[in-house]
Amino acid sequence: MKNFNIIKVNFKGGIINPAEFYNILLAAEKSRLLYAKFGLRQQFLLEVGIEEVYNLTAELDALGIRYEVNTENYPNIISSYPAEEVFINNTWLTENIYKEIFSAFDYPPQLKINISDSNQSFTPLLTGNINWVASITDTNFWHLFIRFPKTNIIYEWKDVVHTKDLPVMSHYIEENILQHKEKFYDNETASGDELYALIKKETFNAKPAAAPCALPPFKLPYYEGLNRYGDKYWLGIYRRDELFSIQFLKEVCLLCISTGSEQLCSTPWKSIMIKGIEEKNRNQWNDLLDRYYINVRHAANELNFQVEDYNPDALKLKQLLVKRLNDEDTRSFGVCIGIKTQRKTEVFSSILVKRKPLIRIGKLELFHLYDILCAKDYNPNERTAFVFSSDNPKFVLAEQLRRAVLSYYRQPVAVPEEGAAPTAEHDFMLAD
Repeated sequence: MKNFNIIKVNFKGGIINPAEFYNILLAAEKSRLLYAKFGLRQQFLLEVGIEEVYNLTAELDALGIRYEVNTENYPNIISSYPAEEVFINNTWLTENIYKEIFSAFDYPPQLKINISDSNQSFTPLLTGNINWVASITDTNFWHLFIRFPKTNIIYEWKDVVHTKDLPVMSHYIEENILQHKEKFYDNETASGDELYALIKKETFNAKPAAAPCALPPFKLPYYEGLNRYGDKYWLGIYRRDELFSIQFLKEVCLLCISTGSEQLCSTPWKSIMIKGIEEKNRNQWNDLLDRYYINVRHAANELNFQVEDYNPDALKLKQLLVKRLNDEDTRSFGVCIGIKTQRKTEVFSSILVKRKPLIRIGKLELFHLYDILCAKDYNPNERTAFVFSSDNPKFVLAEQLRRAVLSYYRQPVAVPEEGAAPTAEHDFMLAD
């Protein structure tokens, strides 16, 4: 029997208000929590003993914080805001525009929404159900990709939509999908044109797209450490066990407030970023890292993994695979490796390690094997893949993964090894 609960707090777009976050951390501390986590959708996660749930939720209620306990009815809006200025340059999408969009969402979405600059590969573009991608050519206009819930069906909207209409149009699309679940929800025959016909009757500031949206090539940047951009610095912090000390996070908030570096963000890599650090305050951040023995120079072999939230099996498998890649001194910079152990979960990845049971009896799974799938062109924003290697027992998995990673560097488009499955396309990541 589970003796703990997961409390989830959403930060729209991964933007964290340090003062508000500090109060949340104080509430967690009162409930005797020592550590917390961040999730794949940039949300804050607290694992709370059943005896403390009431106390902590009462504190959050008093603070006016919206949260969920053991549910995912209101998934977080994720965005590429953390990468703004740091990994994204020469774009019309600024910090103020992001914040205007998020403030206009006056309802809690029930479908997953992604809001992304097109000129980046740090955050996923199409892992949501309603995916907005900024136009490269039309300032303040956005391409829209619908991924129908519980399917891998992607539909590119025929129009580009103005920034001011993103929240209201997202709400209207969500309402139509949920009102017509038999057509658009968990239905492999869902029709994007049919949904478009329902929505286009409304008055939105939109115009026909001049051309389909060109998704950028993927190259995962190194997102850790204290680094200069322009005349300021950004600090990325990753934790191997995904656990952040509550006390450390409190000090992060206080230092953000006292130095004016209040661009605190959570990322889809279960890490945090602080932007806008001035040269005169750099030593204070280094001192904070020293006091808590925070290592900020992990190998790319480790940083480029994605695993499901609160999944100790996937995390343990990641650590095993990372060790083997390190032992073999395998280069993996730029590629994203995902581990998927549960059915219908979303894992953003160029190369996916997918666990499957040899025997399934109801919910009981016995004797696992592993498939390795490579996304089309190794771009995790693509939705199809070929099987690089299938039915691997665990003791050969690390070597097969190493070979898959090497294939990423050998050729621009992957070709399966001899003896692997045919190159027919497969669903790569089935979400929700």
